[in-house]
Amino acid sequence: MTTIKDVAKEAGVSIATVSYVLNDKSDSVSEDTRRRVWSAVRKTGYRPNVTARNLRSNQTLLIGYAWHEVPADMVNPVLEHFTYSLARAAESAGYHILTFTFPVTDPIPVYDELIRTGRVDAFVVGSTTYDDPRVKFLMDKSFPFVSFGRANPEWDFNWVDVDGQRGVADAVDYLAGLGHRKIAAVVWEEGSLSGDYRYAGYVDGLRRAGLELRPEYVVRGEHSDTTGCEALDYWLTLPDPPTAIIASSDLMAIGVINEAERRGIRVGHDLSVVGFDDAPMTQYIRPALTTMQQPLAMIAQELIGMLGCVLKDVPEFERHILLPPRLVVRESCGAVTSG
Repeated sequence: MTTIKDVAKEAGVSIATVSYVLNDKSDSVSEDTRRRVWSAVRKTGYRPNVTARNLRSNQTLLIGYAWHEVPADMVNPVLEHFTYSLARAAESAGYHILTFTFPVTDPIPVYDELIRTGRVDAFVVGSTTYDDPRVKFLMDKSFPFVSFGRANPEWDFNWVDVDGQRGVADAVDYLAGLGHRKIAAVVWEEGSLSGDYRYAGYVDGLRRAGLELRPEYVVRGEHSDTTGCEALDYWLTLPDPPTAIIASSDLMAIGVINEAERRGIRVGHDLSVVGFDDAPMTQYIRPALTTMQQPLAMIAQELIGMLGCVLKDVPEFERHILLPPRLVVRESCGAVTSG
């Protein structure tokens, strides 16, 4: 069984220093040493006896995180993967995740009750939107929280997010490098926070590649495979249809691929398609989907590390972290074969 002595050895500090850090009595310990101790705790798998510590500090060591409802005709394995990664990261830092649900139209009463009854020490907020009422409520309450996602630019709070703008711009670069000059995009409706960033990346990528933004090459719709099907159906009516398509999500990209197959269009040869998210199913469809992969495990680790700084009143830490997605190249893209 791992002991506090093992943690001290791994961190290169004394047992007393480890004890100070674990019991939140580390005012005299430097931030670098504090981080080394927590890193050693995670690496060694040490589990302190938290019962006595909780009683002394009046902490629950529970972090609230809401499950998000997904319509029956849609899937969102990305959120499921993130929730699992968040739970693992929290447990490595000595916390546990308390999941809950709330009415989509009125989330505040649930958050307020969890705060009033002292059931959680903090929250992780996910799937943020413009004017997000949860973020505004927690800011006004000055209750500890971190967010997976941004909100209004003028709001100052702690967040970690994926740089969707950079990701889609990189996808355009990739397609342009394959010789594509007619690159279309199927994107979410205006007002979607993540969608607006991803659309901005499409515009940036076209500009970097010296390509014109053609309004007829942009189709907006809900997050569904049907939107992807309808987008391709529309583009094929144009006198000059696109040779490559970027989708705001893998689900929309799969809709494009399904419609292409129905019409006898060879994806990866006659038409190139790029998605966003790298959902598990994308590597198993045929052709396997080229997509932008979100670093979900890293996001979860950064969120929990940031939340630890908030709860321990660390004076200075990185409060806004933007992580780049990674292009995963599979079979759905190929060099341009026609003008």
